[in-house]
This record gives sequence, structure tokens and C-alpha cells, in this order.
Amino acid sequence: MASDPSILERTDERTDRPGPDAPVAVSLEHVTKRYAETTAVDDVSLSIRDGEFFTLVGPSGCGKTTTLRLLAGFEHPTEGRVRFGGVDVSAVPPEDRGVGIVFQNYALFPHMSVGENVAYGLEFADPPGDVSDEQRVADLLELVDLAGMEDRDPDQLSGGQQQRVAIARALAPSPDVLLLDEPMSALDAQLRERLRVQVKAIQRELGITTIYVTHDQEEALAISDRVAVMSEGMPEQIAPPRAIYRQPETQFVAEFIGDNNVFPGTVTALDERATLEVGPETMTITTDADLAVGDEVAFCVRPENLQVDAERNTTTATVDNAEFLGQTTRVHLEWHGRELLVRTREPPSGDVVVGFDPADAHVVDVR
Repeated sequence: MASDPSILERTDERTDRPGPDAPVAVSLEHVTKRYAETTAVDDVSLSIRDGEFFTLVGPSGCGKTTTLRLLAGFEHPTEGRVRFGGVDVSAVPPEDRGVGIVFQNYALFPHMSVGENVAYGLEFADPPGDVSDEQRVADLLELVDLAGMEDRDPDQLSGGQQQRVAIARALAPSPDVLLLDEPMSALDAQLRERLRVQVKAIQRELGITTIYVTHDQEEALAISDRVAVMSEGMPEQIAPPRAIYRQPETQFVAEFIGDNNVFPGTVTALDERATLEVGPETMTITTDADLAVGDEVAFCVRPENLQVDAERNTTTATVDNAEFLGQTTRVHLEWHGRELLVRTREPPSGDVVVGFDPADAHVVDVR
């Protein structure tokens, strides 16, 4: 899936995200989960900070939902420990973990009103502070922008409104941790964008530690303080959204998060820059990677940094097709049997010269 680079600028407007010295709210210590011969989560260790919005993103089958279920207490580790606030909760049942959970399918009770659905979250815990259940429900519905809808039936609400009711219900007992399992995947694209803004605003207002699962890379970049990109049961990289997008640590991350152009090459010379033989071309890149002459490397250049009629690192490619996306056009180029992607305002045609600034290349693999 393509990701809009401008999302990074909006995401990075937040300056109050929990820093590296913030207390650890949730941690996994060498956690493995096996089902017979299948390893769903493989020796995962990570720490999530108090008040952080932390997202697990990856393709189907990568282990992200199993990781969330381990945190919720629906699954128990085959090996390793799950800790909340430093306390081992690996064997603690879900109802005693102090977590609120929001599912993909809302899981609202159709025979209950909106207010009764939210109040159900208080069946096993008293509301925080010295407030009644009714006041807590009213306060939460106001928080999720559904004030006055206590008496409506769930089927009278839109999908986005139903999901906000589910969030209010999860928040009713004032949990220490909020877990969300692909809560927007059933919504249309425009509604998802609106709801993710609301979810982030609610999280920020409450300061609650939030762990979010999604397969949508753009969603992960837009709402997270940090992102864990999952593959084959383990995180390939854990970093803030800007670093995930601009400094991917592996080829998998480079190719999974947004569009990218990955070039294989061989180092032929090193000075202030690295000179590489890339197919029939010679290219130079600026890198901090520890390289030696003769190394086989892979480096990436984002489509917005691969320029038509550039002056450096130029090569000729042929336009295959173009997709008009509104603000930009995504152009697919054929280059020596490989596909390159470029973003332009106007679609070129025929043979075009493309190139990139050496500083816009990022090494993702060295052999």
C-alpha cells in the first residue's frame, strides 16, 4: 500500500510523545508462542512506555494479533514473560489485567442501548473517582463525541459511531492499558481517516498507554508514537514513524512501508561517498553504513526522491503506466527488467531520464 509522505509531517507535529526515559508500562521478555509446529511469535522482547501510542503493523500472519492476544491474556506464552508495570502477568486472566479491549467487529450487544453497552464495561469494576455509573457513561459518550445518544440502539449508528461506542465501553473502568485490534478495518477509507484522528485525540487527552494492531501502513504512520514492523513472528524494526519511513533498517521494512525503489549494487570505491555498480550504471550514495569495496548492498530511494530530468545518478527508464492519485501521479517505469516508481505532478511518457540526490539513498542490506 502506498503511504502519503505528508502524513509524516502531520504526525511529527506532536512534541509531547513519551521519551526514552518514560516509565515502562508494558513489556515482553523473550516471548514465544507456538501452536503445535507453528511459531506465531518468536522470541519477542519489547518495551512500551507509559502513555505511549504503540502500533504493531505487518502483513497477515506476521504475529501482530497473537502478540496483542498475549498482552490481553487471551493467550499465554509458550516461553517468556509478559509484564505490566514490572509485574509478571503471564498467567493472569484478562479480567484481572486492567486492560480495555476494542475489537475489529465492535462486539456491541444489539439488544442493549448505547448507554447500556458502555455501562457493561462497569459490570466487573467500579467507575473511577466518586461518580455514578450514569455519570461515567455520560462523560465517556461526550469524550467520544456521542453525547446524548445513550438511548439509541447500536443499529441506529454508523460504523464509525459504533466503533466509538466500543472505545467508550473499553474505557469505562479506566483501564491502565488500551488494546485495539484492527478497529478500523471494516470502515471505508474516508471514515477511517476521520476516526483515527479521533482515536488519537482521545488517547492524548487521557494519556493512556495504547497498543494498536493494523495492517494499514499509512494508519500506523499517522497515529503512532512508535511503530513495530512485524514479520514472521518478530519485529523487524521498532522506531518512530519518521524513522520507519526514512531510515528502514531492513529491506522488508523498506518494501512493506509505503512505495519504495530498492536497488542492488556492488561497492566499487569509497571516499566521501560510496560508488556502486548498479546494473549497467555507476551511482554514488551518501551513507553511514560500514561498507568495504566489493560489498553487495541494497539501497532504497523513495518515489518522491526519484526525480525526472535529474542531474545526478541518472539512468534512462521507460514509462509503463501511470496512476493519477489527485495531488500526484504515481508513474511505473520499466528499467532493465525491474520496476521503478516515481511521483510526479504531470505523467511523463516514453523514455525518461530519472535520478536522485546521493543523500536521498538509504542502505538497507549489506552482504
